[in-house]
Amino acid sequence: MTQAPARSRTVRHRHDREIVALALPAFGALVAEPLFVMADSAIVGHLGTAQLAGLGIASALLTTAVSIFVFLAYATTAAVARRVGAGDLPSAIRQGMDGIWLALLLGAAVIAVFLPLAPALVDLFGASSTAAPYAVTYLRISAFGIPAMLVVLAASGILRGLQDTRTPLYVAIAGFVANGLLNVGLVYGAGLGIAGSAWGTVIAQCGMAAVYLGVVVRGARKHGASLRPDAAGIRASAQAGVPLLVRTLSLRAILLIATAVAARLGDADIAAHQIILSLWSLLAFALDAIAIAGQAIIGRCLGAGDGQGAREACRRMVQWGIAVGVLLGLLVVVARPAFLPLFTGDSAVKDAALPALVIVAASQPVCGVVFVLDGVLMGAGDGPYLAWAMLVTLAVFTPAALLMPSVGGGLTALWAAMTLMMAMRMLTLWLRTRSGRWIVTGASA
Repeated sequence: MTQAPARSRTVRHRHDREIVALALPAFGALVAEPLFVMADSAIVGHLGTAQLAGLGIASALLTTAVSIFVFLAYATTAAVARRVGAGDLPSAIRQGMDGIWLALLLGAAVIAVFLPLAPALVDLFGASSTAAPYAVTYLRISAFGIPAMLVVLAASGILRGLQDTRTPLYVAIAGFVANGLLNVGLVYGAGLGIAGSAWGTVIAQCGMAAVYLGVVVRGARKHGASLRPDAAGIRASAQAGVPLLVRTLSLRAILLIATAVAARLGDADIAAHQIILSLWSLLAFALDAIAIAGQAIIGRCLGAGDGQGAREACRRMVQWGIAVGVLLGLLVVVARPAFLPLFTGDSAVKDAALPALVIVAASQPVCGVVFVLDGVLMGAGDGPYLAWAMLVTLAVFTPAALLMPSVGGGLTALWAAMTLMMAMRMLTLWLRTRSGRWIVTGASA
């Protein structure tokens, strides 16, 4: 009678060790990414307001372009992890190489769009005549770093699939340090201004991509995996990424709609919304780290034919998601009085943000479940369902959010709608995981 509880504890402890070992380095790597933009902003900000405004516009465009292709990391992680679970490391690395070749092709396409259309894209953001030239300069130079950024996404997906989240952390830290030093040297030492900041970031990104490629090539040679581009494999990687692209675009649409609604509420509300959204994004990094662990662990279990192990890992990660969500929610409530003065001294902005922050805090356990189940289904290669579920969520959220200004309640009501959106995502993801239809074992989904 005591063997079953003892086995259950052993399984939980094993999953706990795996989750911590994968999630903590993943969290560090995720946090390092926005620090690039923060470092650039701090350095360029001393050049002048126009330069900083130009950087802000260009960074928004670049971040959007790269985030659209985040499926390069997600899809690659799941595909590689399955083959690792099946014990086929050469095929795992070969699958990852297809993702890298796809990243290079997509990067070249983005450059072809950004170089000639940079002025038009900047104008869409309503840039002033003083900020626009700086934004165009930064955007055109930084476009040359996009292939490297996409290679980093795909290669980090390979390493996550190989159950290695430490190497991406080390590369991210080194890239952040190099980016800061290069920016200071080129902006001020060489006197290149905002162009120096762009070139410094491009060089750092290319260096990160080179390190990743070195690790992947070494692994390919060790296991006898081909490095040559394979049209069928690249096409398969693209097809696997389409549903995740739909999911990502739907989520971006939700965030854009929320910002547009907040702008209609007034200046104080949109300012408060931006502060809350930045905090919400920061909290998401902690929860996304667990999701990344989920992608790697679930993919490996299913590749090994261990459907029961995948269920047990899913159950334990959901518990982790809820626990971390509760902790983050409590931190938000406790830190509210100290957090808001860091961003604003306007009492109207604070009054708008305080009650909305309570909503954000209360929603964190729900967000924890959503992120974990999202990662579980990604690890299972269940992209088509994730795409349809997000489209349904978008269809529910859009009218609810657009009605907020007429209903009343201001920013608090808008973030209640955001919580409704997350609850809708949790429902759709829970129904899928409960059905068990995502448990498809074998080397491919």
